[in-house]
Amino acid sequence: MHAGKAISVVICAYTEKRWDDLLAAVDSVCQQTTPAQEIIVVIDHNPALLQHIHNALSHITNIIIVENKEMRGLSGARNCGIKQARSPFIAFLDDDAVAAPDWLQRIQEGLDDTLVLGVGGIVIPLWLKQPASWFPKEFLWVVGCTYAGMPQHNHTIRNPIGANMLLRREIFEHVGGFHNDIGRVGTLPVGCEETELCIRARQHWPQGRFLYEPGASVSHRVPAQRTTWRYFCERCYAEGYSKALISKRIGSQDGLASERTYTLKTLPKGIMRGLKDTLLRRDFAGMARASAIIMGFSLTTIGYIVGYLL
Repeated sequence: MHAGKAISVVICAYTEKRWDDLLAAVDSVCQQTTPAQEIIVVIDHNPALLQHIHNALSHITNIIIVENKEMRGLSGARNCGIKQARSPFIAFLDDDAVAAPDWLQRIQEGLDDTLVLGVGGIVIPLWLKQPASWFPKEFLWVVGCTYAGMPQHNHTIRNPIGANMLLRREIFEHVGGFHNDIGRVGTLPVGCEETELCIRARQHWPQGRFLYEPGASVSHRVPAQRTTWRYFCERCYAEGYSKALISKRIGSQDGLASERTYTLKTLPKGIMRGLKDTLLRRDFAGMARASAIIMGFSLTTIGYIVGYLL
């Protein structure tokens, strides 16, 4: 075992349908080369699951199992976990993700720099059903994973992906927690709660930054229902809607800074790559991927407009 910084790990769960996934997530944290000070499992308004997880895990000494007494949803559950945490650093892992054995060791790298407010790692899709050939890697954020266009090496980013992030406790003490009116509730495919929080933190500490550390790896299970065209479209629309809520709250200049680069650089490259695959390699799925990028961007834009006008 490697000695490291004191870190609390928060895992939020809401459904028995992910029971095996939840146990795997907890076990992956228990097996870390750098152990967590505590593992906090927050059950989101599900008494049966709360009792079930108590029976299964209460014998593990550094596990704290709590019921979310705040507003239902991922933001409320995370805020509940934050209040329980005792460590100066709080890491978040999704209940359907599995951390690599050196996850905590790698994700804390860079924290000796006091300007680093938090660190996020790579989120690798673990497909339970192979994605369709039309699915563009530029849109892996649709399934909560690291997408094409992200840095290949450690780099400053606007915000980590919520499935794999570590934040300093001071963030919550100075700017508050995750907003309950932003973020996923059950299966509703909205999000961006970590985006909004990190922008607030940067506004409070203008010299601060968030770091991307691809060596800190988790695998994120992607069920078959999230590989469909319907889910792709719904998630793109919901992303735009969520970004509109953020822009109205904190301003579009900060709220859409990363999206401008993504739109002007990453997406055109993806479209050209798809067209080249079709024309030069006779990979006709390339045309489908290019079309999916255009459709995904269009739906995200529509969602943003609707969210901004409402």
